[in-house]
Amino acid sequence: MSNSEWTQKNGTLSHKNAIKEFGLTETEIIQAMKSGKLQHRQNYAHGNPYYKFLRSEVKALAKELHGVNEVEDQALKHQLNQINKEINSLKRKIKSLEKEKDRLIEIQQHPTP
Repeated sequence: MSNSEWTQKNGTLSHKNAIKEFGLTETEIIQAMKSGKLQHRQNYAHGNPYYKFLRSEVKALAKELHGVNEVEDQALKHQLNQINKEINSLKRKIKSLEKEKDRLIEIQQHPTP
């Protein structure tokens, strides 16, 4: 794989996201790393190490281990979870904005002298 795939937007993902997004297990990922099926780079976040992989290789591994249908099903589940998270986040933001709006209306209707 070319070096550009490592820098391409959405070209890589962490091992935790590989597990969530493609339904792989930690053991499957480690075995693939050891056998050379997955190129990896070690990064650090807040002093904690984690592995990054090329998305295309993770997807190919998932298809090989679990089949195309399972990978597509897992991708749909992951996408639905992401959408539900976003919806819930927006609901919380709307609730917060509604409270702030009510507070401002109250101040506007009852100004202090």
